[in-house]
Amino acid sequence: MTENNTKTKQRTQKPEDEKRWFNFIYSIVIPVVKLIYPIRCKGRENIPEGPAVVCANHSNLVDPLLVAAAFGKKTFMHFIAKLELRSVPVVGKVLELCGVCFVNRGHSDIGAMRSMMRYLKRGDKIFMFPEGTRTGEDNMVDAKTGAVRLASKMNAPIVPVYIPRRKKLFSRVQLLIGEPYSVEGHNHNEYEQLADGIMERIYELRDGESA
Repeated sequence: MTENNTKTKQRTQKPEDEKRWFNFIYSIVIPVVKLIYPIRCKGRENIPEGPAVVCANHSNLVDPLLVAAAFGKKTFMHFIAKLELRSVPVVGKVLELCGVCFVNRGHSDIGAMRSMMRYLKRGDKIFMFPEGTRTGEDNMVDAKTGAVRLASKMNAPIVPVYIPRRKKLFSRVQLLIGEPYSVEGHNHNEYEQLADGIMERIYELRDGESA
Protein backbone atom coordinates (compact mmCIF):
# COMPACT_ATOMS: atom_id res chain seq x y z
CA MET A 1 0.00 0.00 0.00
CA THR A 2 1.44 3.40 -0.93
CA GLU A 3 1.84 6.39 1.31
CA ASN A 4 -0.61 8.39 -0.80
CA ASN A 5 -3.94 8.94 0.88
CA THR A 6 -7.18 9.15 -1.05
CA LYS A 7 -10.78 9.52 -0.06
CA THR A 8 -13.30 7.58 -2.07
CA LYS A 9 -16.71 9.15 -1.75
CA GLN A 10 -19.28 6.50 -0.93
CA ARG A 11 -22.83 7.20 -2.07
CA THR A 12 -24.82 6.50 1.05
CA GLN A 13 -28.42 5.37 1.32
CA LYS A 14 -30.62 4.18 4.12
CA PRO A 15 -29.59 0.80 5.64
CA GLU A 16 -33.06 -0.61 5.08
CA ASP A 17 -32.85 0.31 1.37
CA GLU A 18 -29.47 -1.43 1.05
CA LYS A 19 -30.85 -4.58 2.64
CA ARG A 20 -33.96 -4.45 0.47
CA TRP A 21 -31.86 -4.25 -2.70
CA PHE A 22 -29.47 -6.92 -1.40
CA ASN A 23 -32.37 -9.33 -0.84
CA PHE A 24 -33.86 -8.53 -4.25
CA ILE A 25 -30.62 -9.09 -6.18
CA TYR A 26 -29.80 -12.13 -4.05
CA SER A 27 -33.14 -13.73 -4.99
CA ILE A 28 -32.33 -13.32 -8.69
CA VAL A 29 -28.60 -14.06 -8.87
CA ILE A 30 -27.82 -16.62 -6.16
CA PRO A 31 -30.21 -19.38 -7.35
CA VAL A 32 -28.37 -19.29 -10.69
CA VAL A 33 -25.01 -19.44 -8.91
CA LYS A 34 -26.17 -22.43 -6.85
CA LEU A 35 -27.27 -24.18 -10.04
CA ILE A 36 -23.89 -23.67 -11.71
CA TYR A 37 -21.86 -24.26 -8.53
CA PRO A 38 -23.85 -26.42 -6.08
CA ILE A 39 -22.89 -25.00 -2.70
CA ARG A 40 -22.14 -26.94 0.43
CA CYS A 41 -21.15 -24.94 3.48
CA LYS A 42 -19.54 -26.26 6.63
CA GLY A 43 -19.39 -24.09 9.76
CA ARG A 44 -22.47 -21.90 9.47
CA GLU A 45 -22.82 -22.18 13.23
CA ASN A 46 -19.68 -20.04 13.46
CA ILE A 47 -21.37 -16.99 11.94
CA PRO A 48 -21.71 -14.53 14.84
CA GLU A 49 -24.57 -12.18 15.52
CA GLY A 50 -23.79 -8.51 15.05
CA PRO A 51 -20.75 -6.87 13.44
CA ALA A 52 -17.87 -8.93 12.06
CA VAL A 53 -15.11 -8.74 9.46
CA VAL A 54 -15.47 -11.78 7.20
CA CYS A 55 -12.27 -12.68 5.32
CA ALA A 56 -11.57 -15.27 2.63
CA ASN A 57 -8.93 -16.31 0.12
CA HIS A 58 -9.56 -15.22 -3.46
CA SER A 59 -8.89 -16.98 -6.77
CA ASN A 60 -11.96 -16.52 -8.95
CA LEU A 61 -14.42 -13.79 -9.95
CA VAL A 62 -17.31 -15.91 -8.66
CA ASP A 63 -15.89 -16.08 -5.10
CA PRO A 64 -17.99 -13.20 -3.63
CA LEU A 65 -21.16 -14.81 -4.98
CA LEU A 66 -20.18 -18.17 -3.48
CA VAL A 67 -19.68 -16.51 -0.10
CA ALA A 68 -23.06 -14.78 -0.33
CA ALA A 69 -24.68 -18.12 -1.19
CA ALA A 70 -22.91 -19.92 1.66
CA PHE A 71 -23.81 -17.34 4.31
CA GLY A 72 -27.42 -17.15 3.20
CA LYS A 73 -29.88 -14.41 2.37
CA LYS A 74 -30.48 -13.47 6.01
CA THR A 75 -26.82 -12.61 6.55
CA PHE A 76 -26.50 -9.15 5.05
CA MET A 77 -22.92 -8.06 4.39
CA HIS A 78 -21.22 -5.07 2.84
CA PHE A 79 -18.89 -6.51 0.22
CA ILE A 80 -15.67 -4.61 -0.44
CA ALA A 81 -14.93 -4.13 -4.16
CA LYS A 82 -12.30 -2.36 -6.23
CA LEU A 83 -13.25 1.17 -7.27
CA GLU A 84 -13.04 0.33 -10.99
CA LEU A 85 -16.22 -1.77 -10.73
CA ARG A 86 -18.27 1.34 -9.97
CA SER A 87 -17.70 2.50 -13.57
CA VAL A 88 -19.01 -0.73 -15.14
CA PRO A 89 -22.42 -0.02 -16.70
CA VAL A 90 -25.36 -1.51 -14.79
CA VAL A 91 -23.08 -3.67 -12.60
CA GLY A 92 -21.66 -0.67 -10.77
CA LYS A 93 -25.08 0.72 -10.00
CA VAL A 94 -26.42 -2.62 -8.81
CA LEU A 95 -23.45 -3.11 -6.50
CA GLU A 96 -23.89 0.38 -5.14
CA LEU A 97 -27.58 -0.20 -4.39
CA CYS A 98 -26.69 -3.41 -2.54
CA GLY A 99 -24.40 -1.55 -0.16
CA VAL A 100 -21.05 -2.51 -1.70
CA CYS A 101 -18.15 -0.38 -0.46
CA PHE A 102 -15.76 0.66 -3.23
CA VAL A 103 -12.05 0.95 -2.41
CA ASN A 104 -9.28 2.65 -4.35
CA ARG A 105 -6.67 -0.11 -4.25
CA GLY A 106 -3.02 0.82 -3.90
CA HIS A 107 -3.84 3.82 -1.72
CA SER A 108 -4.77 4.45 1.89
CA ASP A 109 -8.44 5.04 1.14
CA ILE A 110 -9.65 7.07 4.12
CA GLY A 111 -13.18 7.47 2.79
CA ALA A 112 -13.67 3.73 2.34
CA MET A 113 -12.20 2.97 5.78
CA ARG A 114 -14.60 5.43 7.40
CA SER A 115 -17.53 3.83 5.61
CA MET A 116 -16.51 0.36 6.78
CA MET A 117 -16.13 1.62 10.34
CA ARG A 118 -19.61 3.10 10.13
CA TYR A 119 -21.04 -0.21 8.91
CA LEU A 120 -19.45 -2.11 11.79
CA LYS A 121 -20.54 0.49 14.32
CA ARG A 122 -24.18 0.07 13.35
CA GLY A 123 -23.90 -3.72 13.67
CA ASP A 124 -23.40 -4.79 10.04
CA LYS A 125 -20.89 -7.27 8.68
CA ILE A 126 -18.29 -6.49 6.03
CA PHE A 127 -16.64 -8.95 3.69
CA MET A 128 -13.20 -8.57 2.14
CA PHE A 129 -10.32 -10.48 0.62
CA PRO A 130 -7.21 -9.73 2.75
CA GLU A 131 -4.94 -10.47 -0.22
CA GLY A 132 -6.61 -7.60 -2.07
CA THR A 133 -6.67 -9.42 -5.41
CA ARG A 134 -7.14 -12.81 -7.04
CA THR A 135 -4.17 -15.15 -6.65
CA GLY A 136 -3.06 -18.11 -8.74
CA GLU A 137 -1.57 -20.04 -5.85
CA ASP A 138 -2.11 -20.13 -2.09
CA ASN A 139 0.03 -17.65 -0.12
CA MET A 140 1.17 -16.04 -3.37
CA VAL A 141 0.69 -12.49 -2.07
CA ASP A 142 1.03 -10.96 1.37
CA ALA A 143 -2.21 -10.06 3.12
CA LYS A 144 -3.03 -6.38 3.48
CA THR A 145 -3.60 -4.93 6.95
CA GLY A 146 -6.98 -3.27 6.37
CA ALA A 147 -9.08 -6.10 7.81
CA VAL A 148 -7.13 -6.39 11.05
CA ARG A 149 -6.97 -2.63 11.51
CA LEU A 150 -10.76 -2.44 11.23
CA ALA A 151 -11.37 -5.43 13.48
CA SER A 152 -8.96 -4.14 16.12
CA LYS A 153 -10.20 -0.56 16.12
CA MET A 154 -13.91 -1.47 16.10
CA ASN A 155 -13.56 -4.48 18.44
CA ALA A 156 -15.24 -6.71 15.86
CA PRO A 157 -14.40 -10.42 15.42
CA ILE A 158 -12.77 -11.77 12.27
CA VAL A 159 -14.45 -14.74 10.61
CA PRO A 160 -12.09 -16.77 8.35
CA VAL A 161 -13.56 -18.49 5.27
CA TYR A 162 -11.87 -20.93 2.92
CA ILE A 163 -12.99 -21.09 -0.71
CA PRO A 164 -11.69 -24.02 -2.79
CA ARG A 165 -9.41 -22.84 -5.56
CA ARG A 166 -10.42 -25.46 -8.10
CA LYS A 167 -14.05 -25.21 -9.16
CA LYS A 168 -15.79 -27.18 -11.86
CA LEU A 169 -19.10 -26.19 -13.41
CA PHE A 170 -22.04 -28.13 -11.98
CA SER A 171 -19.80 -29.81 -9.39
CA ARG A 172 -20.13 -29.33 -5.65
CA VAL A 173 -18.15 -26.52 -4.04
CA GLN A 174 -17.67 -26.68 -0.28
CA LEU A 175 -16.91 -23.50 1.63
CA LEU A 176 -15.54 -23.71 5.16
CA ILE A 177 -16.38 -21.09 7.80
CA GLY A 178 -14.06 -20.95 10.78
CA GLU A 179 -14.62 -19.79 14.33
CA PRO A 180 -14.62 -16.02 14.89
CA TYR A 181 -11.66 -14.59 16.79
CA SER A 182 -10.51 -11.21 18.05
CA VAL A 183 -7.36 -9.25 17.22
CA GLU A 184 -5.62 -6.30 18.83
CA GLY A 185 -2.85 -4.32 17.18
CA HIS A 186 -1.00 -1.13 18.10
CA ASN A 187 1.51 -0.53 15.31
CA HIS A 188 2.21 -1.43 11.70
CA ASN A 189 4.43 -4.42 12.48
CA GLU A 190 1.77 -5.94 14.72
CA TYR A 191 -0.87 -5.36 12.07
CA GLU A 192 1.27 -7.08 9.44
CA GLN A 193 1.67 -10.13 11.69
CA LEU A 194 -2.05 -10.21 12.42
CA ALA A 195 -2.81 -9.93 8.68
CA ASP A 196 -0.61 -12.94 7.97
CA GLY A 197 -2.45 -14.71 10.78
CA ILE A 198 -5.76 -14.33 8.91
CA MET A 199 -4.42 -16.26 5.93
CA GLU A 200 -2.92 -18.90 8.22
CA ARG A 201 -6.33 -19.49 9.80
CA ILE A 202 -7.99 -19.64 6.38
CA TYR A 203 -5.58 -22.31 5.14
CA GLU A 204 -5.81 -24.20 8.42
CA LEU A 205 -9.50 -24.68 7.54
CA ARG A 206 -8.44 -26.22 4.22
CA ASP A 207 -5.79 -28.42 5.82
CA GLY A 208 -8.12 -29.56 8.60
CA GLU A 209 -10.70 -30.64 6.05
CA SER A 210 -8.19 -32.63 4.01
CA ALA A 211 -6.51 -34.23 7.02
